[in-house]
Amino acid sequence: MTLYTIILTIIGVFAAADIFKMIKGPTIFDRLLSFNILSSKVVMAMVVYALATSQSYMLDIAITYTLLSFVSTVLIARFVRTQGTLS
Repeated sequence: MTLYTIILTIIGVFAAADIFKMIKGPTIFDRLLSFNILSSKVVMAMVVYALATSQSYMLDIAITYTLLSFVSTVLIARFVRTQGTLS
């Protein structure tokens, strides 16, 4: 077992815990925070995979995913803050 496999396994276990918290979270803010943390773990897994396989294009995909995740988190938080109105 290589170091990269161990790291990806650890990230996967913690990502599963975040998915559980996202489903069970008592408030919408807990779910939003879990979504944000899960997105960060997905980016970490992409970077580790890129390092393990020497595929540099995966880093570009990770950067793009990070930007999309940030924008979606901000939009969801704004939607929740305005209580669902589109103004």
